[in-house]
Amino acid sequence: MLSIVLALSSAVAFGMSDFAGGLASRRVEALRVVLVSYPISAVVIGVAAPFVGGETTTQALLWGVSSGVVMALAMWWFYLALAEGPMSVVSPLTAVLVAGLPVVVGLFTGERFSPLGGVGIVAALGAVLLVSRESSDEYSRRRSRALTPRVVRLSLGAGACFALSFIFTHQISSDSGLWPLFAARLIASLIVVLAALFTRQLTPIRGWPLTLATGVGLLDVVANVTLLYAFHAGMLSLVSVLVSLYPAITVGLAVVVLRERVTRTQTFGLTLAAIAVTLIAIAG
Repeated sequence: MLSIVLALSSAVAFGMSDFAGGLASRRVEALRVVLVSYPISAVVIGVAAPFVGGETTTQALLWGVSSGVVMALAMWWFYLALAEGPMSVVSPLTAVLVAGLPVVVGLFTGERFSPLGGVGIVAALGAVLLVSRESSDEYSRRRSRALTPRVVRLSLGAGACFALSFIFTHQISSDSGLWPLFAARLIASLIVVLAALFTRQLTPIRGWPLTLATGVGLLDVVANVTLLYAFHAGMLSLVSVLVSLYPAITVGLAVVVLRERVTRTQTFGLTLAAIAVTLIAIAG
């Protein structure tokens, strides 16, 4: 049960982070938002790590660095895909890989769960796909973008890298403290800085976008720390699929705060997400 609570806490933090990041990205480029949030996350985790303690091994640090590398690549490619292609396809395509790939790896490495838990996982995968899907008609009125082979590659690459970040984090030993997470965020920050240099987006942000980006960084700390401890307490497959429900939080905030309209597909996805969490909780 502890792993379920931690995984859902991580999902809430990830969803809130995405919502705040989305608001900031309406005013400035998304990469410039991450350029602020990632270093803040690294600093906070670095300050907290000595107080948490733990005996960090080279192997744990390498898993942390690997997680940071793929997460930075995932964010970069995901934002590029959103900028060039239709969100109604990019988001669900990426989300289903994020949720599904760790489940496959977990089963391949010997994880097993009850039939009820299996039904919950299938329901959660469907919920992620439905909640992440935006109305193509609504989106096309705002801007028409083609689903090119490059967009498909970027979407698949982003989804795979997000999933690999979960898988690598799961490999971090439970007695390593927060140092592997610090290594992950440090290397991710360096990659984001290089990306910003490459795309000439190093201009600092100010005002409300800076406030939102700071919030994204702090929420990122909560999301990743709870994710790490959820993996320590539970299985890769169950934790990953629960954390992957974070789009439901983002959609819910968009409805409450921005008064955005939820499509029927998303409404069904939100309902399915609630059913999935209930089934997994009962099975756990």
